[in-house]
Amino acid sequence: MATPDLTVMGAGVFGLSVAWAAARRGARVRVIDPHDPGAGASGGLVGALAPHVPEQWNEKKQFQLESLLMAAGWWAGVAAAGGVDPGHARVGRWQPLADARAVEQARARAAGAAALWRGAADWRVVPAAQGGWAPPAPSGWMVEDTLSARLSPRRGVAALVAAIRARGGEVLADGAAAGPVVWATGAAGLRAMGAGDGVKGQALALRLNAADRPQIYADGLHIVPHADGTVAIGSTSERVYDAPDTVDGQLDALHARAVALLPCLAGAPVVARWAGERPRAKSRAPLLGPWPGRAGHFVANGGFKIGFGVAPKVGEVMADLVLDGRDAIPEGFRTG
Repeated sequence: MATPDLTVMGAGVFGLSVAWAAARRGARVRVIDPHDPGAGASGGLVGALAPHVPEQWNEKKQFQLESLLMAAGWWAGVAAAGGVDPGHARVGRWQPLADARAVEQARARAAGAAALWRGAADWRVVPAAQGGWAPPAPSGWMVEDTLSARLSPRRGVAALVAAIRARGGEVLADGAAAGPVVWATGAAGLRAMGAGDGVKGQALALRLNAADRPQIYADGLHIVPHADGTVAIGSTSERVYDAPDTVDGQLDALHARAVALLPCLAGAPVVARWAGERPRAKSRAPLLGPWPGRAGHFVANGGFKIGFGVAPKVGEVMADLVLDGRDAIPEGFRTG
């Protein structure tokens, strides 16, 4: 490649999304990561793209909503460019409700969704499904939303790499940086900046074909059926840990809880286990924008738990900023 117009340090979903958004606009892009793409948090298993609850609305929730609504077309463009399917589908989500108080709260949120989502998707309280793919709902009711989607994290990373290369970009283990530099280096990058830390997560995948079913959120668990005939279960959230990338008994407990919720998972073989460190900025919001005190350097980091959900919009607003000088970054996401 000739000297790149933009260098991205880090081949997780934020770095690759920025690189793809820039390459799609004609920029010469170089991505550098000494590890494999998706070696960190972006190489997980769960892939639950779900909205925040539609209440106490703020700029983070609005940003996420806009990203989820643009995701189908955005990921379709990635797949078309590189020929790799990321497994995105807006399958919706079921959340069982425990009691009358939870039902009342969910109905208030349904009214909020009607006002805030403006018909683009629904959040509704419906009679709980029974048997099979349905977790127990003691109240007899559940929340069903039509905005939640699934995406295979590893396929998503592979699709972005293929799309970037198809547009003439580079994804390298080593190389020289040139042009503006975007740092998307995960938990280690946040620690180096003094802007955050990592939170360990563990997840697993079972071999079970439920690809046409909605994802489930119950008892703090995400249960996500994927297009490849697996069901992902996650995840733990660990602030104290010895090793960020090893699984332990907490994952076994997670598996047991999932089977107790959905007996149809019993006997499904475990085909993958994962542990990794997810980047969490001090603000708990993504950290986007110029790196204070380092001219020509930018940051795109801190996608804690919502990284794949907000990645399409993160990629576009960072490309706007770095390539065109257009600043559409929410105030609460700013680096300084």
